[in-house]
Amino acid sequence: AAEVTATRAHPPGHTRRVERGEGGESVEPVEPIERRSGDGFTVAPTGVRMGESGRRPIESAAAWRSGELDDRWCIELSVRQRATIVDATRRAVEAGYTAATLSAVTFAPGDLAGDIAAWSRELAEGRGFVLLRGFPVDEMSLAEIEVAYVGLGSHLGRPVGQNAAGDRLTHVIDERLPASAGQVRLYRTRQRQDFHSDGADIIGLLCLQTAKRGGESRIVSSAAIYNEMLATAPDLLDALHEPLCWDRQGDHASGERPWFRLAPIDEIDEAPRIFYIGWYLRDAQRHADADRLTPRHLAAMELLERLANDPGFHLSMDFARGDVQLLNNARILHSREAYEDHPEPERRRHLLRLWLAAHRFASVEPGLRAGLGSR
Repeated sequence: AAEVTATRAHPPGHTRRVERGEGGESVEPVEPIERRSGDGFTVAPTGVRMGESGRRPIESAAAWRSGELDDRWCIELSVRQRATIVDATRRAVEAGYTAATLSAVTFAPGDLAGDIAAWSRELAEGRGFVLLRGFPVDEMSLAEIEVAYVGLGSHLGRPVGQNAAGDRLTHVIDERLPASAGQVRLYRTRQRQDFHSDGADIIGLLCLQTAKRGGESRIVSSAAIYNEMLATAPDLLDALHEPLCWDRQGDHASGERPWFRLAPIDEIDEAPRIFYIGWYLRDAQRHADADRLTPRHLAAMELLERLANDPGFHLSMDFARGDVQLLNNARILHSREAYEDHPEPERRRHLLRLWLAAHRFASVEPGLRAGLGSR
């Protein structure tokens, strides 16, 4: 993709132009990774073609629609698994580690290693998502929960920065900031977030508190949308393979251009990679020197968003306390509905988020999977 390198990507970190930016950021390189071509994400045989471009539909367990799914994506953690997590956490804390200093080397998963490998395979080669139910949040303090979550995540991938400060663990909560705060990222509000991608290979969300009303998570298969666009509007699918201009949302270094180019759809190991944040593309139009979105580009974006918001394509989830949602970022687009919070601060909707550069697979370019910030 044009202008995206292993050291500077800038796309993730969703914001609205209503508030304050977080300043510039630098990106930490991610180590090269060996992987099988496509990681279970393949195109149809050469004889199957749709559209003048010769693009072929994706054949993968990740190319699902909501009505085709059984409930195997929801995994209830056993008493043994919960106890293993708590024990590993207590040992790490006793050794002096925190969520900021922990690594896979210093968090021993014990007999969870096989389970973690299975979850990673499901992300790489299966549906592209899992929901772990029953993370032992009621058996630990908040500081211990953070250690447990980062520790478990570190065995799926290396945590990378999510903001200009390079924070590896972020709290997704409505901070109730005043309008005068300037440009802030959407996860810090209770507004709806349309379907989009985040940074890195794996996106993790751990639910600590639920909202009073709303806040449902919705996920959709990028491959299913790709295949539908290929079947019904291949010319619009081609438009999303073109490098487009993305707004940096005020999160860039002094003197750096406030927009960048990136194709929403590209090929990684000959398999399509979908990376999409619609408001970044639209907001880039405020810059006079950014390329203009054509009617064809806008029609392609509107079609992608309409398909993603179709209940026949997406899956809705109501998080419960202790749920951990894990997503393959290049296989799944996700959204969040607007929500109403409880009035008590301690009862506000509260999630912990991780971005991980996966150990066992890579689903996006090095610059994208490196995350944000200086760490």
